[in-house]
Amino acid sequence: MPQFAVLIYSDDSAHEPGRTAKTSSEIATCDDHALELASRATMTAAWAFTPRASAKAVRGDTVTDGPYVDSPHVVAGVYLLEAPDLDAALATAATNPVLQQGGGLEVRPVHSGGLVEPPQA
Repeated sequence: MPQFAVLIYSDDSAHEPGRTAKTSSEIATCDDHALELASRATMTAAWAFTPRASAKAVRGDTVTDGPYVDSPHVVAGVYLLEAPDLDAALATAATNPVLQQGGGLEVRPVHSGGLVEPPQA
């Protein structure tokens, strides 16, 4: 089945190491949504990113603090969906609670790839 990457855009990530989340209800809503998608075998992988303050941008041989693009929203996470087509992926993505929290989503078909295994010696 085709795969689609869903990039989650928000004012920042609520997942900061060593600290409590922004609000437990905000995290719970997103966690409940993820559990629902996983239980339907629609979402196959997901990653939550840390806040923008922990980002480093690399351009050529220069490393700077912060995200690559200076924007009011940053990529807060990404997950993979399996769906029969883009319309179905968009319909599933539209149920993400980040949309009610002021954020947005980008849905892109995955061309190729997967988990990378180290070469066998």
